[in-house]
Amino acid sequence: MNSDQTSSVPTSQEQPVIQPQPAFGWTSYAEIINGRFAMIGFVALLILELFTHQDFFTWLGLR
Repeated sequence: MNSDQTSSVPTSQEQPVIQPQPAFGWTSYAEIINGRFAMIGFVALLILELFTHQDFFTWLGLR
């Protein structure tokens, strides 16, 4: 193996990836989950408008 090639075998010096744990309050885990649900809601709203040809305000009865 040349010196410019890297090995794909993990070494003992690599640190494990720590996953955020659920907790109460303003935590990074809560913000990640909140952002994911917001993205799902936004895409659902776009799909609703695509299929019904009406905007969100019409659905709410504001137009």
